[in-house]
Amino acid sequence: MNDDFDVNALHEAWTDSLREAWNGGQLPEGSMGGALPETWSEEWRGTERDVRVVMARMPVEVWDGFEFDRVPWSRFPHVFGPGEEIAEELGRLRSADAPTVLSVIRGLWGCVCHAGQPSAPGALAVPFLLRLAADPSTHHRSEVLWLVGGVARRVHNHEFGRGDLLLVGYADDEWAFPACGYLQNWSIAAARDAITADAGIVTALLDDPDPEVRCVAAYVLAAASGEVDGIVAALHDRLRVEGVARVRACLVLAIAQLAREHPDEGAVAWMRTCWADPGRPAEVRVSAALGWLCLVDDPVPDTLRTALDDCVTHELARSMASMPWMTQIDHYGDGLTHTLQRIFDPDALRLSPSRKSEGCADDPPF
Repeated sequence: MNDDFDVNALHEAWTDSLREAWNGGQLPEGSMGGALPETWSEEWRGTERDVRVVMARMPVEVWDGFEFDRVPWSRFPHVFGPGEEIAEELGRLRSADAPTVLSVIRGLWGCVCHAGQPSAPGALAVPFLLRLAADPSTHHRSEVLWLVGGVARRVHNHEFGRGDLLLVGYADDEWAFPACGYLQNWSIAAARDAITADAGIVTALLDDPDPEVRCVAAYVLAAASGEVDGIVAALHDRLRVEGVARVRACLVLAIAQLAREHPDEGAVAWMRTCWADPGRPAEVRVSAALGWLCLVDDPVPDTLRTALDDCVTHELARSMASMPWMTQIDHYGDGLTHTLQRIFDPDALRLSPSRKSEGCADDPPF
């Protein structure tokens, strides 16, 4: 952390504004359990109130055995209050009734990733969610994985610049507090570390029979905080045999996102080779072009613009619309168009206030 950055002062200002909104009746009914609790303190760093520490110390048999009662949910709030009920909801994901499972996933999203903002209970849920997604008997496994990907990433800024598409966490001097008041930086870091610890579970899902699971598994892996070499190798291995266009695009963007978080010159060179090669599939070339643009500050070569002109069609945009990276830009099918406009001409696209709100909707993007 930057020693010159007073995060406690930031949180105090944030809680003052939250308290003002609370007293003015501007917060959701039932939010924070009816009162504004003690939400976070820098003094909690490295203690049992630090979700990163709690997860790192948790025995793996807790996750493997779905021992929900051994997780200290009550220490960590989400926007609607303490997190004890999250355990019960996770247990309901093992229901044999598919509509029930989908309803539970959507409800969990609203609690632990409210308005797209990750919370500590969401991080605590990650190891359980990954094990549920790996179980072929679980319904809606891709949506389960999508929830993992959501709680492991910062809220996406729709006024983004070149490179921001692939951001995962926050910089050392950049701090964020969601509506629950617990430092989002810690929650995201804990979720990313949990993905890293269970990278073997997720990489195995790259070979899942369901292409939606393969697609979102790549998205989850792209948020990992470590084990990068092995993850990248697994993504490349899958790309060599993948037969579904949208999944190929997800694999390429996952490789790019890992290179954004963990700088890799080899990945930059590989991206350029991909988008410049007319023999590669269009979705690979476009995804590689997006990755390259986000990884370097070089002037955009005419050959890249030509490659995009050749490859970006309405059919391709529709195919890529449901990719997680595109839905974080636009839930409604224009993600690729908006991304390219933002990269090439940041002032060209001005989203209306209502459109911005839709992009941060409480409803999950699936």
